[in-house]
This record gives sequence, structure tokens and C-alpha cells, in this order.
Amino acid sequence: MSHELYEVTAFEVIGDYTLRVHFNDASSQIVNFEPVLYGEMFGPLRDPELFGKVTLDAELRNLVWPNGADFDPYVLHEWPHVVDELAGRLQAVSPASH
Repeated sequence: MSHELYEVTAFEVIGDYTLRVHFNDASSQIVNFEPVLYGEMFGPLRDPELFGKVTLDAELRNLVWPNGADFDPYVLHEWPHVVDELAGRLQAVSPASH
């Protein structure tokens, strides 16, 4: 299954675990990451200091964190439609959620 290819062009921190993400199609999305911060890769981002170290990878055009965490730009673009499913999957496999 294929989907649109989006690139992140900019972002702003607008709250705890929340970014406004801008895309190459001139749209933007408010993304609250808190519901998906579970598991080995994304759980550490619950540390506000680590979460705040998010950067825009100039080559991949995606948001990345120092621990290697990142999200597909398509997922970020479609956040309201995918966040519940993604959160459920990550919580289901997280030892802390059991």
C-alpha cells in the first residue's frame, strides 16, 4: 500500500510533548506525542529534557531525537487519524503498560 510522501519543513514547540509540524504541502498539524510515548524507543521521550532535543533532519526531512526516535512524516501529517491506533499498539507491547 502506498501513500503520499510528505516532508517536514519546520516545527515549533507549543506545549508539553506537543509540536506544530509544518509540511511541504503547505499544511501543518498539531501533534501531541504523549499518547504514544511508550516502549523502548519512544518511552524515553517522556523525559522533557530529551523530548526538547528534537531536531529537523535536513536530509531526511523528518523530526528526530538524539536516541534515534523518529516518526514517518506521513504519520505526523495524518496524526488525528492514526494516533489512537499507534498509541494502542505501543502501549500493548510496552512492559510498563502491563
